[in-house]
Amino acid sequence: MRDKTGRSPVAGLPTWDRCAVMGVVNVTPDSFSDGGRWFDTTAAVKHGLDLVARGADLVDVGGESTRPGATRVDEAEELRRVVPVVRGLASEGVVVSVDTMRARVAEQAVAAGAALVNDVSGGLSDPAMVPAVAASGVPFVVMHWRGFLEGGNIRGVYRDVVTEVTEELRARVEAVLDGGVAPDRIVVDPGLGFSKDVDHDLALLARLDRLLGLGHPLLVAASRKRFLGRVLAGPDGAPPPARERDAATAAVSALAAEAGAWAVRVHEVRATADAVRVARAVEGAR
Repeated sequence: MRDKTGRSPVAGLPTWDRCAVMGVVNVTPDSFSDGGRWFDTTAAVKHGLDLVARGADLVDVGGESTRPGATRVDEAEELRRVVPVVRGLASEGVVVSVDTMRARVAEQAVAAGAALVNDVSGGLSDPAMVPAVAASGVPFVVMHWRGFLEGGNIRGVYRDVVTEVTEELRARVEAVLDGGVAPDRIVVDPGLGFSKDVDHDLALLARLDRLLGLGHPLLVAASRKRFLGRVLAGPDGAPPPARERDAATAAVSALAAEAGAWAVRVHEVRATADAVRVARAVEGAR
């Protein structure tokens, strides 16, 4: 049984009757797309509510940029940025995801009302993360990750990117399961743009069926990323700025929805909200 939004009211991973739209709230001064725009609690909460009003089904709150070369913030600062925003949105009935690589931030965000934990390291950055998520009982997004995107640690070399990402994700999911996270609480994410070039990202999008073959819901986070800039580059080879990639993001969202993704993570939600609904309507007609 589902409520009027289409979301299942039972505990566990939130699901809708179509691909969900996850809106992004970056409480950071340095994110590649919109760093600094929502860098205080009041502005961030308002932005999250605006995203919901425009069609977001859930909101992903993060206090640390993961762009290549970004400097990590300390734990106290990440907590200061994230927890009040999670609390403010959850108190308004918003389904909130916390985007963090730190177990303590995840724990405090869940205590403040976060419904799931989205860790771009898949629990590799902080050894305490998997036990913390297992103890909380909330769903866990496990992203494909090969280390922090800095210096020579980008490690974007693959012989067969689809096979290698799928198998590395499979191994990581097994480790998370061994750590006590329930199978029905795991979401996988191919990590577009993380240790991957344009061709890698496109190949993964072309074979989302392989990732779905892992047997877990799939999150696709392509919004405004570098590969879209390269695809959209003009005759001079210059990519458009990140904020001019939203139409391309909506196109990827439609493709991901048609392929069976659980959710797409985006900065500008209205076009993507329309795209996933059209994809659902076409699927229904089929």
